[in-house]
This record gives sequence, structure tokens and C-alpha cells, in this order.
Amino acid sequence: MKNVSILGCGWLGKELGIYFTRKGYKVKGSTTSKDKLQELKSVEIKPYLVNVSDEHISSEFLDADVLIIAITSKEIENFKRLISSIEKSNTAKVIFISSTSVYPSLNKEMTEEDETVDFPLVEIENLFRNNNNFQTTIIRFAGLFGGKRQPGNWFADRKIPHPKGYVNMIHREDCIAIIEQIIEQNVFGEVFNACTNDHPTREDFYINARKTLGKPIPEFDDSKPLEYKIISSKKLQNELKYQFIYDDLLRI
Repeated sequence: MKNVSILGCGWLGKELGIYFTRKGYKVKGSTTSKDKLQELKSVEIKPYLVNVSDEHISSEFLDADVLIIAITSKEIENFKRLISSIEKSNTAKVIFISSTSVYPSLNKEMTEEDETVDFPLVEIENLFRNNNNFQTTIIRFAGLFGGKRQPGNWFADRKIPHPKGYVNMIHREDCIAIIEQIIEQNVFGEVFNACTNDHPTREDFYINARKTLGKPIPEFDDSKPLEYKIISSKKLQNELKYQFIYDDLLRI
């Protein structure tokens, strides 16, 4: 039985924990809200109250075969404290959930070898990548959707910019499956982009997303010079032999 700790049981982390418990994993999960402790317990996730801004982080929570970090904080000092706590724990493997927002929009395909922007998230990634006390795999997820997070509800009160640009998206089920494969195949010390192979234009994608929800077609703003990026997941697919569950964004 694998022992996994999930730091941040939100939109992704909670569903990941539920999936792993069904697979027979022993799962510990964290929240910053006392009100959610019982919620986690009810789905067989052992709950912990953890805030990375605190000086003390539960050593019991951190002790796991794999620690999955799925929080939105970009506070560098908080992560320095977190890493210090991990170093004192028995955890030897970490999965850090990052984002393809680290890449600039250069109107081309972007791979893991391409330049990143000067952004706190990149510095946080490097804190993990450069630490020799444990192995970390970084997953840079593209735009997240699934469950109640429906793209047809986005841009509700404004025009959508760059309609001729391309979308980079990934469904939550693919996120969970990729994390599982990294653990099962023991692939650590890597950086992976995680994005479907399908990149429709923003115009086509959001028109379809609105129609799916029975909503009016959105308005677009093409007044600014076109900026986009196309995220490549070839490395992830080759190394994990992974096939996306949701790989046609206009049929979802």
C-alpha cells in the first residue's frame, strides 16, 4: 500500500485523494479550513490542518512515500519553510504542481527546454528542482477544466481577447491519471508539460464551450496584436507512454 500526502485538497487535490483511496492508497490530505476537515474524513482522506505560512508544519502529515503539492500560493518564503520541513521528514519523493503560465507567449510551440518568464512560480520550481534531499517531479499543467470548472462560464462579463490564438487545456481526469502514472512508474527528477494535443483557436473553443452550456455566443476582442503559445506534451507522452483521456476539446 502506497502512503501519499496531498498538500492542498481543493479542486484537484480532493478528487485526486478520492481516486487514490479507491485504488487502495493510504491518503493524507490537508486543508487550511477547519470546516473542511470532516469533509475530507468523509471520503476516507485522513485530514490535517496545514498552512504553509505557519512556522510549524505537521511532520506526521509530511511523512509519506510521495508528497503531492497542489496549492496556489506563490509566496517564496513559505515554500522555503515548507522545504525545510520536508528535509526533516521521511519523504524522499515530491510532485510539485506548477503551471504552463511560466512560459511567455512567443507565438510558437513551447517545450520544457524553452525559456520561462521571471515569475515567482519559476523560482519556487527551482527551489524544489535544486534540492538534493529529495527527488521532485514538476508538472506544468495547462488550463484546468472539469467538474464544476466549465470554460463556458469563463469571461462572463468581458470580451475574450486574442480569438485567433490557441488554447492550452487539460481535463482534471487527465491530471489525476498523469500523477498516478508518475508514481506508479517511479518517474522522478523530471519536468513535464501536461496539456492535451488539441489546440483549437480561442474563438472556436469558447463558442463551443458556451453552446455546450446552452449560453449565448461570447464576444471577442481582436484589437491587440496576436499573442499565443502552444504547449507541447510530447516529452510526457513519450516517457510515460501516456494517452490523453480528453484529447478533442471541441467534443467535450
